[in-house]
Amino acid sequence: MTSIISLIVGWTLDRLFGDPTRLPHPIVWFGRMIAFGEHRLNRGSHRKLKGAITAIGLIVSVFAITWLVRHTLSPLGKGLWVTLFDAIIIFYCLAGTTLVREVRAVFLALDRSLDEGRRQVARIVGRDTSALSAQEVRTAALETLAENLSDGVIAPLFWLAILGTPGMMAYKMVNTLDSMIGYKTERYRDFGCWAAHIDDITNYLPARLTAILMVVTSGRAGLLRFVWRNGRNHASPNSGYPEAALAGILDCRFGGPHYYFGQLFDKPYIGTNDRLLTTADMRRAVSINRRAETLMMAALLLALYTLQ
Repeated sequence: MTSIISLIVGWTLDRLFGDPTRLPHPIVWFGRMIAFGEHRLNRGSHRKLKGAITAIGLIVSVFAITWLVRHTLSPLGKGLWVTLFDAIIIFYCLAGTTLVREVRAVFLALDRSLDEGRRQVARIVGRDTSALSAQEVRTAALETLAENLSDGVIAPLFWLAILGTPGMMAYKMVNTLDSMIGYKTERYRDFGCWAAHIDDITNYLPARLTAILMVVTSGRAGLLRFVWRNGRNHASPNSGYPEAALAGILDCRFGGPHYYFGQLFDKPYIGTNDRLLTTADMRRAVSINRRAETLMMAALLLALYTLQ
């Protein structure tokens, strides 16, 4: 079980520093492992089977290695090394501060020029950005802010509560697999389908929990009906729920057709008010994200205090 001290230290480090750009990051290693497997196995016949073996093998390996390191450290220093190890893992697995910085940077870049805004938003979205309008750039950034509150903060904390730091690390591998190969394009449709399905399963509860936390912190509980009605208007069975929560809070419209890897994906709309988005909307969305994250942390700390 992760200690309260580890959770507070890891979360505080993320709030203060975000992703450490000058230090080795496990997600970078995950990406290299996935790319290595994909380049060698995503060819010829039986691509679904190869993709399943790659995805499951990497997820199980990450869980096992993290558990083994933690188990090896546990007899040393009366738990000090485990506490430190868990704090570092939590720090690396949370992405709340980096996400907020990137979204703010998109709006600042867009204030300078449309081309800068397109280049900046390309850092955080998978869709083609070269032809996006200013409104579409802002929409993409805010959709990502909502979706990645779940993927980058709430879901890692959820799996930390269920399976400790090994589960948290395994979830990050799941999420990295989906972000790299979980697309319905010609190249990844077969090889990445298991990665996409596993990601759907592991995010099912966290995505809906994220939407609830966002609505609760907005003080508008009546929006839950809007969320359940519109959360299904998405190609993903999960991403639509936090996006619907933010669309309801901001009274705006998300979704619609987008290009990914040169292919047009006609996504349904979430919400109906196609109004212009502003920097004030971004600030409000960031505030909602931060409050939802804090509420999740408070609930997790209370659970740990009760159990320890």
